[in-house]
Amino acid sequence: MAEPAEPLTRGDFDRLVTATTRWSDNDMYGHLNNAVYYELFDSAINGWLIEAAGIEVLALDQVGVVAESGCRYLRELSYPRPLEVGVRVERLGRTSITYALGLFAMDEEPPAALGRWVHVYVDRRDRRPAPIPAAVRRLLESAVEARG
Repeated sequence: MAEPAEPLTRGDFDRLVTATTRWSDNDMYGHLNNAVYYELFDSAINGWLIEAAGIEVLALDQVGVVAESGCRYLRELSYPRPLEVGVRVERLGRTSITYALGLFAMDEEPPAALGRWVHVYVDRRDRRPAPIPAAVRRLLESAVEARG
C-alpha cells in the first residue's frame, strides 16, 4: 500500500463512523489486536452501505466479498478509546469497489492506521462476478461527486 504524498486527515474521507473499543480488543501487549483493525474497517464500510444506501445485505442478489485487504499501522491504539473510521471510495468499477480507510483516535490527527479494502460483487447463487447493486452504486457515485 503506497503512502499518500500528504498525510490523510478526516476531511479526506467520504464518511466517518464512530467506533468504541472493547476490553477484549487489546492483545497481550496492551494494544489493539491487528484483527480488530480489520473488524473496524469491515463494520464501517458495511454500516455505511446498509444505513446510507438503505440496503438489506442478506436480501440482495449480489454479495460483496473481500478480495483484498491491507493495513499500515502508524501508531498504537488501545482500550479504552473512542475511535473514528474514515471510509473513502478510491475506485468504483463495474463489479468492484476499492476503499481507502483511516483509523483515528477521537479528536486526533493524523490517522493511527491506513487501510485498503476491495469488495468484489458476485452473484449470491453461482458466485460469478456481478454488477454492483444499483443502490450501492448511487451512494458511492454521489460520495465521489461530492468530493469534486
